[in-house]
Amino acid sequence: MPKESKKTETPTPETEEEALGTLEALSADRRKKRDVLREAGIDPYPTRFDRTATAGALHAEHDGLDADVRTGQIAKMAGRLTSLRGHGKLVFVTLSDVTGSIQLLIQESNRSDQAAKVLEALDLGDWIGAEGEVITSRRGELSLDVTELWLLSKSLRPLPDKWHGLTDTDARYRQREVDLLANPESRKVFDIRFKAIAALRALMQEEDFVEVETPILQPQAGGALARPFFTHGNALDIELSLRIAPELYLKRLVVGGYERVFEIARNFRNEGVDTRHSPEFTALEAYRAFGDYNDGMDLVERMVVEAAKASTGKLTFTIGERELDLTPSWPRRQLLDWVEELVGQRLHPNDPVEKVRGVCKEFDVDFLPEWGSGKLIFEIYDTILLPTITNPVFVCGFPVEVSPLARHTAEDPTLADRFELCIDAKEFANGYSELNIPEEQVERFSGEAAAAAKGDEEAHPADLAFVRALEFGLPPTSGIGLGVDRLIMLLSEVEAIRDVILFPMMRPEATH
Repeated sequence: MPKESKKTETPTPETEEEALGTLEALSADRRKKRDVLREAGIDPYPTRFDRTATAGALHAEHDGLDADVRTGQIAKMAGRLTSLRGHGKLVFVTLSDVTGSIQLLIQESNRSDQAAKVLEALDLGDWIGAEGEVITSRRGELSLDVTELWLLSKSLRPLPDKWHGLTDTDARYRQREVDLLANPESRKVFDIRFKAIAALRALMQEEDFVEVETPILQPQAGGALARPFFTHGNALDIELSLRIAPELYLKRLVVGGYERVFEIARNFRNEGVDTRHSPEFTALEAYRAFGDYNDGMDLVERMVVEAAKASTGKLTFTIGERELDLTPSWPRRQLLDWVEELVGQRLHPNDPVEKVRGVCKEFDVDFLPEWGSGKLIFEIYDTILLPTITNPVFVCGFPVEVSPLARHTAEDPTLADRFELCIDAKEFANGYSELNIPEEQVERFSGEAAAAAKGDEEAHPADLAFVRALEFGLPPTSGIGLGVDRLIMLLSEVEAIRDVILFPMMRPEATH
């Protein structure tokens, strides 16, 4: 008879060598059981299984039944074996599927010969199929009185201990499939992610945005200030970049007549890895003709609120000891006004660079010698203002020097009609009234080229194909980009971006 629990099957080893030996012994035992089934003519890896019911559906249909009831309903179920305990001629098995769990009662007097052979070969973690009558046990638990039993796939490795789960952080990221099996909290995070993304997509479609796909491999990366990954295209013998943002292609589609477009895009930036940044990440970008950055703020606020409600049913969240409230409407503050409150003097992109450098030195803000006053002001915001923000706020009016694709304000050519949505000391979204004047865009690209010549690896390259598109006419356009991963961090109340990415980038495992 199989062991009663994972705890007895997987003793705690004292050393890494003992752990490896224990794992190898357990795996060998499981392989032997699989081979015994093969010798008996039972395929341990069948090609399909016709399931007729799920655990969740049966619980919903038969909720509230009295104890010791036979429904007469025959069901075929499939899932993973998550517990097994034997009591002589009666064995209790828990079968878990994506909808929940149900108890299987396997009685010696009721099971087939094949079911008996399969039962002897089972281990915790195996995928199984079962057929029988839906009943309630003497204790009132909804169960399946099994007559037929199938092994659908043998788990050759034991699952993590059911009391301790998979607790090593590195192992959780590397073996996400096991993490999802062992840690209900991890599964909850990704359930929130999938629901939130579905809600975002539904909202965009409700607002008549068309979902499109733009190139991931690009002749040159554009649409953001970031360092790209490079590769070589053998077929055309050209150098290519992985996209850092889909922005320029999306705006070209607006030029082409698609007045509302969006993309949920995988982007790639060859930069640092920390709790807020991943080299591979997901963002939603959207562009709407005939709008400005105020429309962008309205849309972003609605997107975040709708995603929160759909995925969690709430608008208040706790991360660490911080309480966050997403209840609209969110304040909108001018960047220069807020910086003035913090540093005690008015700063402006037209100020002499030495003046702004002095403020940076006073407040321990690092900077590079080639930066102008606008970039320095942005760095002050990023270093000392952003960390003070808790609840949602739109910060508006960024220097044009750090906004090469944004239209400048009507009042001041050194400031852009641009916003950032900030929550919990992080930028969640960025948006602006799109620059649609070809000559001015060329001038901006020239300024970026000069910065690149001075060593700025994040300077935006000139994209002549985009300029040519602007010459056909881009209408007034509102554009936004929302960081999906950071949004999921907030909604699932976690503090590390790798906790919300199914398979985050990791160093290769050491080989022995």
